[in-house]
Amino acid sequence: MNQPQLRRREWMLHCSASLLTVSLAVPLALPAAAQGKTSTLQAGAPRRILVLGDSLSAEYGLARGSGWVALMTQRLQGQQLPADVVNASISGDTTSGGASRLPALLQQHKPTHLVIELGGNDALRGLPLNMTRENLRAMVKAGKAAGAKVLLVGMQIPPNMGASYTRDFEASFKTVAQEEKVPLVPFLLAGVADRPDAVEWFQSDRIHPLAKAHPLMLDNVWKLLRPML
Repeated sequence: MNQPQLRRREWMLHCSASLLTVSLAVPLALPAAAQGKTSTLQAGAPRRILVLGDSLSAEYGLARGSGWVALMTQRLQGQQLPADVVNASISGDTTSGGASRLPALLQQHKPTHLVIELGGNDALRGLPLNMTRENLRAMVKAGKAAGAKVLLVGMQIPPNMGASYTRDFEASFKTVAQEEKVPLVPFLLAGVADRPDAVEWFQSDRIHPLAKAHPLMLDNVWKLLRPML
């Protein structure tokens, strides 16, 4: 096991005792950006990016405008890539919640690109992985059927659910991405959770990253999303 893997495991072990409690305690509060508001770079922009995620994308515990989705809007503008960004992320959401919300979101916003960042709360609640995979698969299929290019964002969890569950959970994203032939961000928190000083990059709950981590999270997504644009 190399040093980044060891650091990532240390971070996961450190936060595993509180993960389930915090995840279940997070209210399903819809952020302002998900209430039908969009960040528009140019009128009539040809691209519209819909982000469907949980608290990691909903700016939980952060000042508005400092999360990776908001930073993506700034990067698009800075690189003169006309696009609208719709953040439909909800703290505490699961793949079941995302799958049930997605059809209406697709109909309302008609995105050209769909970024799916869900699954972490499924694992923290010990939900069956076959259900998580089916929900991820359904969301990918729905996005493709609506004409959107889909990007799947992977997540990893602490080993408190058992080594097999932890391993299979991580593999679920890869399985769906390969089956549906869509690009995959292997781990949204890469470069954050595996840092030597990882604990200094997270909020007091040791789960949600601080604002300074979100540019790195955006970089992880951008590597796959930019070629799709």
